[in-house]
Amino acid sequence: MFNKTSRPLTPGAAPRPSATPIPPLPDLPSPGRTAQASHAASASPSPSSPSPSSRGLSTLSADLQFEGTISGSGDLQVDGSIKGDVRVGRLIVGETGAIEGGVSADYLEVRGRVVGAVTGKQVKLVSTAYVDGDITAEQLSIDIGAYFQGRVLQSRREAPAAVTPPPQPAPARAPEPEAQVIDMKSL
Repeated sequence: MFNKTSRPLTPGAAPRPSATPIPPLPDLPSPGRTAQASHAASASPSPSSPSPSSRGLSTLSADLQFEGTISGSGDLQVDGSIKGDVRVGRLIVGETGAIEGGVSADYLEVRGRVVGAVTGKQVKLVSTAYVDGDITAEQLSIDIGAYFQGRVLQSRREAPAAVTPPPQPAPARAPEPEAQVIDMKSL
């Protein structure tokens, strides 16, 4: 039933390393890698999802409920429930997360439930998402299985207005002499 070693471990002896090491967290350097190599690897994030900011990811855990407005420029993962508006830089609504209110973020990934208007540059609805409200986005991705009820408005990046020089007044011309009519019969 239980595997016992032939000799008991002594308190000062180190345990045997397991055959498969536990992988490190993505934002922490791996053991044995230099900080420079780790920085170079993290400098090229995977194109599938933007990397979290250097400030880290704030999390509202599944057992928490929040009522009110949340705003900031950081990253937020919601696994609990929020009743109110959310305006952050990057937002992930987890499978157990629920938001009732307006949501605005540069990057928004919905795995849970959102009831309200959604605005963002990049919006992704994963197969477990439930969204009831209008979506305004530059880029929208909806996986098969996601539920969405509402309208989609595609916003475009505002192109910088072309600077047109002010109209220049026409240069002053010297007055032209009047045309003279010469009667050829009188000559």
